[in-house]
Amino acid sequence: MVFRVSALVIYLLCGWFGAGFITDFILIVILLSMDFWAVKNITGRLLVGLRWWNYIDDEGKSHWIYESRPKGQNKVKVSAVESRIFWLSLVACEIIWIVFFFGTLFTFNFKWLMVVIVGTLMNGANLYGYIRCKYGSKTKLTSVATGFLGRHLWRSVS
Repeated sequence: MVFRVSALVIYLLCGWFGAGFITDFILIVILLSMDFWAVKNITGRLLVGLRWWNYIDDEGKSHWIYESRPKGQNKVKVSAVESRIFWLSLVACEIIWIVFFFGTLFTFNFKWLMVVIVGTLMNGANLYGYIRCKYGSKTKLTSVATGFLGRHLWRSVS
């Protein structure tokens, strides 16, 4: 989370204290890359027991693997608080990068658009990967979303 927050802070403050567009761009992209790697390879596995990756077989076909640690196999107890922080930070940062995206479009600040797109895509890839790990296949993910909407509609009607 340190890399993610650092990238956001540098993005927000680089207009006032920046060393120049190229330097700020490179620093932010490096921090976003470090955050992507740390979340994908370390914190997701340790904090929520999920991991995802891609491999290419001998025929050149790409395979995406989404894994969830079985509940009975937890050697390390997953804290509910840490899990909430993990998910909240993933979702909140994606929302923040999307807000920045529209902000750069509406203020015609197109030179920063690439930084915002990189932030949105890197964080979005981790968010998508971990949602797929947690809920499984696309059909199961669709049924979870339908059930969620159904419960909320039922509550609003009753």
